[in-house]
Amino acid sequence: MLPQSYQKIFRKHLSEQQYLTLEILLLLIQAHRQVKLSKLASLFPQPIKYESRKRNLQRFLGINKLCIKLLWFLLIKYWIRQSLTPQQLNREQRRFFHKKQYQKYGYWMVALDRTQWKGQNIFMVTLVWGTHALPLYWETLNHVGNRDLA
Repeated sequence: MLPQSYQKIFRKHLSEQQYLTLEILLLLIQAHRQVKLSKLASLFPQPIKYESRKRNLQRFLGINKLCIKLLWFLLIKYWIRQSLTPQQLNREQRRFFHKKQYQKYGYWMVALDRTQWKGQNIFMVTLVWGTHALPLYWETLNHVGNRDLA
């Protein structure tokens, strides 16, 4: 089961059938620890042929509504808003929490990074606070090695 905040965002942007497919797919990935499409298609509980299930999952994973800009940024925005304004606290408690939080973590920053991972050149944008980091956006680059941007 997805957290309530994720459910809210996914239900808003996906149809009921797409949302159900996403939920089942995530449960299968968690239970069987597999991300191979062929394995997931064989495990997917849909009463159709294996090849049809595989094509169905390929089409689902290729829909535009699952793009990073539409869903991931909304989840990040919601998560940041929730972490900055904890619920069910009065104004005085929120101010105290806010003050203590920034004393502990310092400040937040956005980091741009180009890294090599398993032969892939990846450009990443990451949100960093304290000793934690969360990738916001990533893209594989076609070229290998460093590039002079000047």
